Amino acid sequence: MDPKRLLNYFLNGLLLSVPLVVVLYVIYQLFMFMDDLILPFLNPGKEPADYNFRGFGFVILVAVLMVLGYFGNTLIAKPIQRSIDRLLDRIPLIKTLYKAIADLLSAFVGKKKRFNQPVLVKISKDSNLQKIGFITDANLSQLGDIRGQVAVYFPHSYAFSGNLFIVPIENVKQLDQNPADVMKYIVSGGVSEMEENDEE
Repeated sequence: MDPKRLLNYFLNGLLLSVPLVVVLYVIYQLFMFMDDLILPFLNPGKEPADYNFRGFGFVILVAVLMVLGYFGNTLIAKPIQRSIDRLLDRIPLIKTLYKAIADLLSAFVGKKKRFNQPVLVKISKDSNLQKIGFITDANLSQLGDIRGQVAVYFPHSYAFSGNLFIVPIENVKQLDQNPADVMKYIVSGGVSEMEENDEE
Protein backbone atom coordinates (compact mmCIF):
# COMPACT_ATOMS: atom_id res chain seq x y z
CA MET A 1 0.00 0.00 0.00
CA ASP A 2 1.11 3.56 -0.69
CA PRO A 3 3.13 4.90 2.31
CA LYS A 4 1.58 8.36 1.85
CA ARG A 5 -1.91 6.89 2.11
CA LEU A 6 -0.90 5.04 5.30
CA LEU A 7 0.45 8.30 6.71
CA ASN A 8 -2.82 10.05 5.88
CA TYR A 9 -4.75 7.29 7.65
CA PHE A 10 -2.50 7.71 10.67
CA LEU A 11 -2.94 11.50 10.75
CA ASN A 12 -6.71 11.19 10.32
CA GLY A 13 -6.73 8.75 13.23
CA LEU A 14 -4.89 11.31 15.35
CA LEU A 15 -7.35 14.06 14.41
CA LEU A 16 -10.27 11.86 15.43
CA SER A 17 -8.78 10.40 18.62
CA VAL A 18 -6.82 13.27 20.21
CA PRO A 19 -9.84 15.57 20.89
CA LEU A 20 -11.78 12.62 22.32
CA VAL A 21 -8.86 11.60 24.54
CA VAL A 22 -8.41 15.17 25.78
CA VAL A 23 -12.12 15.52 26.64
CA LEU A 24 -12.14 12.17 28.46
CA TYR A 25 -8.97 13.11 30.33
CA VAL A 26 -10.43 16.46 31.44
CA ILE A 27 -13.63 14.73 32.63
CA TYR A 28 -11.55 12.13 34.50
CA GLN A 29 -9.43 14.81 36.18
CA LEU A 30 -12.58 16.71 37.16
CA PHE A 31 -14.04 13.56 38.72
CA MET A 32 -10.80 12.93 40.65
CA PHE A 33 -10.56 16.55 41.79
CA MET A 34 -14.11 16.58 43.16
CA ASP A 35 -13.60 13.20 44.81
CA ASP A 36 -10.44 14.40 46.55
CA LEU A 37 -12.39 17.39 47.90
CA ILE A 38 -15.51 15.60 49.10
CA LEU A 39 -14.68 11.93 49.76
CA PRO A 40 -12.28 12.61 52.70
CA PHE A 41 -15.34 13.85 54.62
CA LEU A 42 -17.32 10.73 53.70
CA ASN A 43 -14.42 8.32 54.33
CA PRO A 44 -12.49 9.73 57.31
CA GLY A 45 -9.17 8.05 57.95
CA LYS A 46 -9.00 6.33 54.58
CA GLU A 47 -6.39 6.85 51.91
CA PRO A 48 -7.57 8.02 48.44
CA ALA A 49 -6.76 4.59 47.00
CA ASP A 50 -9.24 3.02 49.45
CA TYR A 51 -12.16 5.28 48.57
CA ASN A 52 -15.36 3.65 47.44
CA PHE A 53 -17.72 5.10 44.85
CA ARG A 54 -15.20 7.01 42.76
CA GLY A 55 -17.08 9.80 40.96
CA PHE A 56 -19.46 10.29 43.89
CA GLY A 57 -17.96 13.73 44.57
CA PHE A 58 -18.83 14.86 41.06
CA VAL A 59 -22.38 13.53 41.45
CA ILE A 60 -22.74 15.52 44.68
CA LEU A 61 -21.50 18.67 42.94
CA VAL A 62 -24.05 18.27 40.13
CA ALA A 63 -26.82 17.62 42.66
CA VAL A 64 -25.88 20.69 44.73
CA LEU A 65 -25.81 22.91 41.63
CA MET A 66 -29.22 21.60 40.56
CA VAL A 67 -30.67 22.31 44.02
CA LEU A 68 -29.19 25.82 43.95
CA GLY A 69 -30.65 26.34 40.49
CA TYR A 70 -34.07 25.17 41.70
CA PHE A 71 -34.07 27.53 44.67
CA GLY A 72 -32.75 30.27 42.39
CA ASN A 73 -36.12 30.19 40.61
CA THR A 74 -38.18 30.41 43.81
CA LEU A 75 -39.04 33.17 46.26
CA ILE A 76 -36.49 31.88 48.75
CA ALA A 77 -33.73 33.10 46.44
CA LYS A 78 -34.59 36.78 46.97
CA PRO A 79 -33.83 37.02 50.71
CA ILE A 80 -30.71 34.90 50.20
CA GLN A 81 -29.60 37.19 47.38
CA ARG A 82 -30.24 40.27 49.55
CA SER A 83 -28.13 38.76 52.34
CA ILE A 84 -25.32 38.04 49.89
CA ASP A 85 -25.54 41.59 48.52
CA ARG A 86 -25.34 43.07 52.02
CA LEU A 87 -22.29 40.94 52.75
CA LEU A 88 -20.63 41.89 49.47
CA ASP A 89 -21.32 45.60 50.10
CA ARG A 90 -18.75 45.39 52.88
CA ILE A 91 -16.12 44.16 50.41
CA PRO A 92 -16.49 46.39 47.29
CA LEU A 93 -13.75 44.73 45.21
CA ILE A 94 -15.15 41.23 45.79
CA LYS A 95 -18.65 42.51 44.97
CA THR A 96 -17.42 43.92 41.66
CA LEU A 97 -15.77 40.63 40.69
CA TYR A 98 -18.80 38.59 41.82
CA LYS A 99 -21.22 40.80 39.87
CA ALA A 100 -19.07 40.71 36.73
CA ILE A 101 -18.75 36.92 36.78
CA ALA A 102 -22.46 36.43 37.54
CA ASP A 103 -23.47 38.76 34.69
CA LEU A 104 -21.08 37.00 32.30
CA LEU A 105 -22.47 33.57 33.15
CA SER A 106 -26.06 34.79 32.84
CA ALA A 107 -25.17 36.21 29.43
CA PHE A 108 -24.35 32.66 28.29
CA VAL A 109 -26.86 30.47 30.10
CA GLY A 110 -29.23 32.71 32.08
CA LYS A 111 -32.60 34.18 31.25
CA LYS A 112 -30.99 37.38 29.97
CA LYS A 113 -28.79 35.90 27.28
CA ARG A 114 -26.68 38.52 25.54
CA PHE A 115 -24.53 36.51 23.15
CA ASN A 116 -27.41 35.79 20.79
CA GLN A 117 -26.91 38.49 18.15
CA PRO A 118 -23.83 37.64 16.08
CA VAL A 119 -22.68 40.47 13.83
CA LEU A 120 -19.99 41.36 11.34
CA VAL A 121 -18.44 44.76 12.09
CA LYS A 122 -16.49 46.90 9.65
CA ILE A 123 -13.64 48.38 11.64
CA SER A 124 -13.39 51.63 9.70
CA LYS A 125 -14.65 53.23 6.50
CA ASP A 126 -11.12 53.35 5.08
CA SER A 127 -10.43 49.66 5.57
CA ASN A 128 -11.99 46.38 4.46
CA LEU A 129 -10.99 44.78 7.76
CA GLN A 130 -13.97 43.25 9.57
CA LYS A 131 -14.43 41.45 12.89
CA ILE A 132 -17.07 39.04 14.17
CA GLY A 133 -18.71 39.82 17.48
CA PHE A 134 -21.96 39.96 19.41
CA ILE A 135 -24.22 42.93 20.14
CA THR A 136 -24.52 43.01 23.93
CA ASP A 137 -26.26 46.38 24.32
CA ALA A 138 -28.27 48.16 21.64
CA ASN A 139 -29.35 50.98 23.97
CA LEU A 140 -26.40 52.93 25.38
CA SER A 141 -28.47 55.51 27.26
CA GLN A 142 -26.99 54.31 30.57
CA LEU A 143 -23.62 55.62 29.34
CA GLY A 144 -25.00 59.03 28.42
CA ASP A 145 -26.38 60.70 25.30
CA ILE A 146 -24.99 58.15 22.84
CA ARG A 147 -27.06 57.62 19.73
CA GLY A 148 -26.59 55.60 16.56
CA GLN A 149 -24.07 53.26 18.20
CA VAL A 150 -24.17 49.86 19.85
CA ALA A 151 -21.94 47.86 22.17
CA VAL A 152 -20.29 44.90 20.46
CA TYR A 153 -18.27 42.26 22.30
CA PHE A 154 -15.46 40.62 20.33
CA PRO A 155 -14.37 37.27 21.87
CA HIS A 156 -10.74 36.27 21.56
CA SER A 157 -9.69 33.07 19.81
CA TYR A 158 -8.42 30.25 22.05
CA ALA A 159 -9.10 32.30 25.19
CA PHE A 160 -11.91 33.04 27.63
CA SER A 161 -11.68 36.78 27.12
CA GLY A 162 -12.50 39.51 24.64
CA ASN A 163 -12.92 43.25 24.05
CA LEU A 164 -15.92 45.53 24.14
CA PHE A 165 -16.22 48.26 21.50
CA ILE A 166 -18.78 50.97 20.89
CA VAL A 167 -19.33 51.06 17.13
CA PRO A 168 -21.58 53.00 14.72
CA ILE A 169 -24.66 50.99 13.92
CA GLU A 170 -24.14 51.47 10.17
CA ASN A 171 -20.89 49.47 10.48
CA VAL A 172 -22.77 46.48 11.89
CA LYS A 173 -24.19 43.68 9.77
CA GLN A 174 -26.36 40.96 11.32
CA LEU A 175 -25.21 37.38 10.73
CA ASP A 176 -27.97 34.86 10.06
CA GLN A 177 -26.18 32.05 11.87
CA ASN A 178 -26.61 30.07 15.07
CA PRO A 179 -24.97 32.13 17.87
CA ALA A 180 -23.36 29.03 19.42
CA ASP A 181 -21.83 28.08 16.06
CA VAL A 182 -20.50 31.62 15.61
CA MET A 183 -18.96 31.57 19.08
CA LYS A 184 -17.25 28.24 18.35
CA TYR A 185 -16.03 29.62 15.04
CA ILE A 186 -14.46 32.64 16.75
CA VAL A 187 -12.93 30.76 19.66
CA SER A 188 -11.45 28.14 17.33
CA GLY A 189 -9.82 30.84 15.22
CA GLY A 190 -12.03 30.03 12.25
CA VAL A 191 -11.24 26.32 12.28
CA SER A 192 -14.68 25.03 13.37
CA GLU A 193 -17.24 24.74 10.61
CA MET A 194 -20.67 26.29 11.02
CA GLU A 195 -23.73 24.30 10.08
CA GLU A 196 -25.67 25.66 7.16
CA ASN A 197 -29.08 27.09 7.92
CA ASP A 198 -31.95 25.06 6.51
CA GLU A 199 -33.82 27.00 3.90
CA GLU A 200 -37.54 27.29 4.49
